Amino acid sequence: MKLLLLLVLMGTATAKVQDLSGKMFTFPQPTNSAHVRMSLANHCYQAVTVCHRSVTDLKRFHALFSVSTPSHDNSFVVFWSGGAQDVQTTVKTTAIGYGGCDYKSNKWHSICTTWDSVTGLGQMWFDGVPSIRKFIRSGEAITGQAIVILGQEQDKHGGGFDINQSFVGMMSDVHMWDYILSPCEIQNYMENLHFTPGNVLNWNALDFDISGHVLIENKTVVCQLKNI
Repeated sequence: MKLLLLLVLMGTATAKVQDLSGKMFTFPQPTNSAHVRMSLANHCYQAVTVCHRSVTDLKRFHALFSVSTPSHDNSFVVFWSGGAQDVQTTVKTTAIGYGGCDYKSNKWHSICTTWDSVTGLGQMWFDGVPSIRKFIRSGEAITGQAIVILGQEQDKHGGGFDINQSFVGMMSDVHMWDYILSPCEIQNYMENLHFTPGNVLNWNALDFDISGHVLIENKTVVCQLKNI
């Protein structure tokens, strides 16, 4: 009973595997604390593919996906840059932007980001449209105990959150693979068709902790009006 009371006071939900099909995380307000945390079992990633869907009305910088390791706070980060007005990927100390994204407010966007440590090339798919492939950095895999955070950007391993970088909105269908997903598989994800779920993070069997004011809700669906 004392442990349960402590968890309630801390605003932290205990980790358990859940099928979040048809669900979404709702981050209703800017904070420097509320987030969803996942710890990864693997300690070496030669390649990464991350896919997620989100909707927000934020114009400022905000993190969409944050991976931190003990040696690099920003081992792999996907974020919206309010200054450059583009979606960017950071791998360790190197950031690259992908221009031309129609990042509209209050609209669901599907984003998949890839990076290969051998070639150093990264690519982003935004609402089904692939970017050009860009060099980020090569020769170094992502190693060490990785922590994934949704809703915040990590300025230190598992923390260091800044309210001005927090995400406000809804997020769903988060998957992560330790290899580069094929263009056909990415397109299937984008179009809500059958695809191979993430072998690192799987939205249909997600092991996570919630801290602070983050809600799990049914994913919003726009109803179609019937002609009378």
